[in-house]
Amino acid sequence: MEQAVITAAILVIGDEILVGRTKDKNIGYIAEYLTNIGIDLREVRIVPDVKERIIEALDALRKTYTYLFTTGGIGPTHDDITADCVAHAFNVPIDENEQALLMLRERYAEPDLNEGRRRMARIPHGATLINNPISKAPGFRIENVIVMAGVPHIMQVMLDDVAPTLRMGQRIHVATIDCGAITEGLYTTALAALAQQHPDVGIGSYPSFHQGGFRSQIVVRGRDEGKVLAAKLAVEEMLSIISG
Repeated sequence: MEQAVITAAILVIGDEILVGRTKDKNIGYIAEYLTNIGIDLREVRIVPDVKERIIEALDALRKTYTYLFTTGGIGPTHDDITADCVAHAFNVPIDENEQALLMLRERYAEPDLNEGRRRMARIPHGATLINNPISKAPGFRIENVIVMAGVPHIMQVMLDDVAPTLRMGQRIHVATIDCGAITEGLYTTALAALAQQHPDVGIGSYPSFHQGGFRSQIVVRGRDEGKVLAAKLAVEEMLSIISG
């Protein structure tokens, strides 16, 4: 029986991303991570620290995909409102979570556990915590929504913690063919024909500037390794014919 396709979206939350003050380093990492465990990333959205915009995106994405991963907005400051927005989207209360407080107390002495830091222990009812061995402030998961920190190295350990709980699909096989001196303009028509002849795989062309000149690579992706190999061989034959 064919394995079900598992899909995902990423919701990046934060004004600092949209104004360019912070350069996002999480999207590419999560995308590669999910690909390696057989989950198809289908959409990425970036929204500001605005309650209505966050809730709107949460509702749309969690209802469309198997999983929704969020990054950002779970820190100690007034504009860290992700947890409240998730609680609103699921129509559940949000309060200090005793287990989350215990985690924070591993890092902070009681006099240092001020109001701002205690905000990081506010978790929507029904959520399970995601471990954070670096700064101790946990992420959380509620149904198919995985809420993680925006700081890359903290997000990465959270993703490692939650990954074993996820449904994993069949891994995608990838074949990359270097086109050498053959540019896109020389193979565009032939490649389109090959894509039609191999409908069960994805075929894409990716030019780049490299060592003083342009180079192109053709990438074949698919879940059936045999079909990926067949398409790869067809691409290589096409390039051989074009090169003479």
